[in-house]
Amino acid sequence: MFVNNRSVNLTMVQEGQAVVYRQYLKGCANTKDQFLQAEANAKSQKLGFWNQSQPVMPWDFRRGKKNTQPATTQTQVQQCDRSYPDFCIPPNSPDLDCRDISYRRFRVNQPDPHGFDRDRDGVGCER
Repeated sequence: MFVNNRSVNLTMVQEGQAVVYRQYLKGCANTKDQFLQAEANAKSQKLGFWNQSQPVMPWDFRRGKKNTQPATTQTQVQQCDRSYPDFCIPPNSPDLDCRDISYRRFRVNQPDPHGFDRDRDGVGCER
């Protein structure tokens, strides 16, 4: 569906309000890459649906799955650097830059061993 020459579906994916069902892209050779790139951008910016710590994909939700990942246990928490509470980077991992990870605009607690929060405002990889 198009409104003002713009795909409503593509707009929803760009805004993180919809996810891409890859099995339906087979007949969309002209727009497949646009949809996949839009989803990757929304995910990296944590927009809409992607602004959850453990999103449950719609197809999993409909099958009754509560979560596609196991709940974090105390052991797992201890194996993650506490400077980055939104995702897991093992403590003492090699130095990383924002281009080395897929996450953007995530919480950073000091100390910030990888320097993801350059302006020290508590948000990593803002640009």
